Amino acid sequence: MPHHLSVRIDPNSGFCFGVIYAIQMAEDLLDEQGYLYCLGDIVHNDEEVERLERRGLRIIDYEQLAGLRREAVLIRAHGEPPSTYQMAMENELTLVDASCPVVLKLQNRIKTSYDKQDQIFIYGKHGHAEVRGLLGQTSGNAVVFESLEELLGHELPSRLTLYSQTTKSTDSFYRIKNELTERGYEVNANDTICRQVSNRDKDLRRFAAQYDQVVFVSGTKSSNGKVLYQVCKDTNPATHFISKLDDLDNAWFTPGQSVGICGATSTPMWQMEQIRDALLAL
Repeated sequence: MPHHLSVRIDPNSGFCFGVIYAIQMAEDLLDEQGYLYCLGDIVHNDEEVERLERRGLRIIDYEQLAGLRREAVLIRAHGEPPSTYQMAMENELTLVDASCPVVLKLQNRIKTSYDKQDQIFIYGKHGHAEVRGLLGQTSGNAVVFESLEELLGHELPSRLTLYSQTTKSTDSFYRIKNELTERGYEVNANDTICRQVSNRDKDLRRFAAQYDQVVFVSGTKSSNGKVLYQVCKDTNPATHFISKLDDLDNAWFTPGQSVGICGATSTPMWQMEQIRDALLAL
């Protein structure tokens, strides 16, 4: 009698509502007109991008956007800086705006804060799509930093206003805030981390602890994937990162083991199901 693996997908993993909304919008328009331009990767997951490209999605960059006239262009969940909207007006482009509401709210808060002449520091990843949109609210004047060390390398004012990219870790954000306060800075900290992302942290710890092996599925470009993979790995050292089915190594598993499959907010459910089916067939 073969001892097969028992495999379960984490019910809380998969697309967050911002990504579900953007992809739904893209699919509706693709059904309607057969093709659609999208500024940047619609989601940081190559497999999902390829699936949508086969349906007619055309990923473009800023240079290609500048050359388009009178077309519809999708703005993905990460949001865009004001300059993109400006260019769209000049080029008579119709923007299909799928910016996530959590990101839009943060953009507005940063803009208001900047208009009040606050000294703004954004905890986030340099060059990340969402961060570019946030930085644009301050005409590029806010300071973006990825770690406390990097932040302390700047000449800091005695009063500073702190914001965070929506997919950062809440623990790290508060550690940075507390460290600054201890050093005597007056910090106006705005916790702008998306709760759908930060609550996954706790859910994933609970999930990862239950299995002999954990397979974490995420695109290599996903910031949130890197954070959540680390959460799983810290909880269960037998956690394996894969970005596609081919990365799966059967040698990781022993017959009869329990395996949990989970992923980032940019990991499609169909991809986790594909991996589950491959494991069940072992």
